[in-house]
Amino acid sequence: MSQVQVAILMGSDSDYPVMKKAEETLSDFGIKYETRILSAHRTPVQTVKFIKWAEKSGAKVFIAGAGGAAHLPGVVAAHTTMPVIGIPILSKSTSGLDSLLSIVQMPSGVPVATVAIDGSKNAALLAIQILGTSDSGIAKKLIGFKKQMEREVLEKNKKLMKESRT
Repeated sequence: MSQVQVAILMGSDSDYPVMKKAEETLSDFGIKYETRILSAHRTPVQTVKFIKWAEKSGAKVFIAGAGGAAHLPGVVAAHTTMPVIGIPILSKSTSGLDSLLSIVQMPSGVPVATVAIDGSKNAALLAIQILGTSDSGIAKKLIGFKKQMEREVLEKNKKLMKESRT
C-alpha cells in the first residue's frame, strides 16, 4: 500500500456527505488518504489507535469533521504533533455554530486550524497547501489550480460584461 498523506476522521456516518468533498478534492490532486468514522466519545481508544497508525503510515495532516460539541478535532490534536484541520459540521439546532465555536476555541497548546461550517473542500485544499510546502509536485498542482480558478472568474466576468452591454 502506498503511503498515506492525509488522514480523515468524522464522528458519524451522517457527516460523510460533507466529508466526501474533502476526499474528492484530495483525489483530484493525487493525494493519498485514509478515512474513518470514529467518535471522540464513543470510540476513544480506536480513535487514538487510528491516529497512531496514520502517523506511522506517513500522514502529515489530519482532517477531522464533527458536529455538535465537536470534540473530535481537538482529541486528534491532543494525540499528534501533525497539523489538524477541523471542519465544523452543520447542525439543525444551532446551524453549526456550536461546532464552529467548539473547534476554534481549543485550549492553548492544542491548535486546530478551522475552516467554514461544512467547508471540507477548503480543509482538503489547506492540507494540500501544507503538503505542498515540502513537495514541489504538489506545489505545482496548486499553482495550476489557482490559475484555473483565475481563468474561470475572468471568463465569467467577460460573459457578464458582454451580456450587460446588450
